[in-house]
Amino acid sequence: MTTPTQQLSAQGVSIWLDDLSRKRITTGNLADLIVNRNVVGVTTNPTIFANAVSHGEGYQDRVAELAAAGANADDAIFQITTTDVRDACDIFRPVYDATAGRDGRVSIEVSPELAHDTQATIDQAAQLWNTVDRPNAYIKIPATKAGLSAITETIAAGISVNVTLIFSLARYAEVIDAYLTGLEKAKAAGHDLSQIHSVASFFVSRVDTEVDKRLASIDTDASAALKSKAGIANARLAYELYEKEFSSDRAKALVDAGANTQRPLWASTGVKDPSLPDTLYVTELTAPGTVNTMPEKTLEAVFDHGVIGGDAVTGAYADAHAVIDGLASVGIDFDDVTQVLEDEGVEKFITSWHELQETVAQALASAGGAR
Repeated sequence: MTTPTQQLSAQGVSIWLDDLSRKRITTGNLADLIVNRNVVGVTTNPTIFANAVSHGEGYQDRVAELAAAGANADDAIFQITTTDVRDACDIFRPVYDATAGRDGRVSIEVSPELAHDTQATIDQAAQLWNTVDRPNAYIKIPATKAGLSAITETIAAGISVNVTLIFSLARYAEVIDAYLTGLEKAKAAGHDLSQIHSVASFFVSRVDTEVDKRLASIDTDASAALKSKAGIANARLAYELYEKEFSSDRAKALVDAGANTQRPLWASTGVKDPSLPDTLYVTELTAPGTVNTMPEKTLEAVFDHGVIGGDAVTGAYADAHAVIDGLASVGIDFDDVTQVLEDEGVEKFITSWHELQETVAQALASAGGAR
């Protein structure tokens, strides 16, 4: 008997945990998830670190050390987060080695306050990469307009990138172009393309939350029939675009030169509507060569009762297009939906970042250090 997470892995889906804390590292929890839940990577973001630090999670001694050294909140955050990611990278190093760098990855995000500043994002991405100093790190850069050039230049420098906060197909096409341009520049600079990896994080449940709110205000039979279908349809069309773009002559030339494709990653896969199956954004987005990054609650639901079939994506493109067309027919401006979600996504991460700064400042002050 195989477990649902084993079955998911066998379908070519890489299972990553959408969470990290010092406690997970020191208690052996991460190592256990690798063995017993088929977890092969970790993603972090400002919200995750804010939650971990605010709940203690084993940071008290480190905060006391930093306070004694006179660190301010931003310095302390940088030290805490890069240490956690470095230590998690070491735990996942055997996975990284066994998969030739495909998995065993741990992501750390540039400050969300830099989301609209290209050069500052490029600079901090390099700083994070050099400080973590592990080949299996990923630097997360948001797919804002300003982020696109930062993605290109970071890839060009030979740094692996997790592109985050992707909601629209139009922006995803720009992300793929930014990645390919970065690879072309990296090749020209003499970098080993085989050592550069990237994933494109396409958000799912947040799309349904926003679209379903708008459908409810329309309140017709046609709008009701589209409830909770937009997120999966949008992600399936992202995979269709991925297949198309990485079959192009341009992409093939880079792959022939040793480059890796930029895998689609399904993010925001925790179900927010309690009326929906809690494994929905995993089972319905099973496809080879993808990553699904799950909060622990979703991971445990999949392990406990997930029903994993075969490829649930590539045969469903026509239905996915019909859903998006249906949204337009009932008056939903999907371009507006995705722009609102991008703007809100950046703002939410900035809010979490400020909460993290305040939490750490208070902890430093309590330990006798500087704010």
